[in-house]
Amino acid sequence: MNINNDVGFQFIKLGLDASALRSKVIANNMANINTEDFKKSYVSFEENLNEAKNKFSLKKTNVNHLNGSLDNSIISVKEDNTTSMRTDGNNVDMDLEKVNQASNTLMYNALITQASSKLSMTKSVISGGNR
Repeated sequence: MNINNDVGFQFIKLGLDASALRSKVIANNMANINTEDFKKSYVSFEENLNEAKNKFSLKKTNVNHLNGSLDNSIISVKEDNTTSMRTDGNNVDMDLEKVNQASNTLMYNALITQASSKLSMTKSVISGGNR
């Protein structure tokens, strides 16, 4: 059993990669709270994943199945130019960034729990259920 070929594990890995990048982007946004004309950035992963789901053309047994390989190209950083919180052109809202940071931490912890559980199950299968 090759864990790298396990689609569930690939999703967990991608989620962790997106969460790590999201943490860096949020920290960068917070660090630039006083930078004139700074535009906040955000990580687009879930949206890209939903779009990718509709682009695959191979036969599927369920409409929610993905075909093909998954890689980090599905994770992207985008700049938000739609709003401006202040007259200096900066659009970082510190309260929103803190909420995003807390949400991201919860997601990261949930993904770590899933990865740990999946690895424990794999270890159990390999050892024949013996500890």
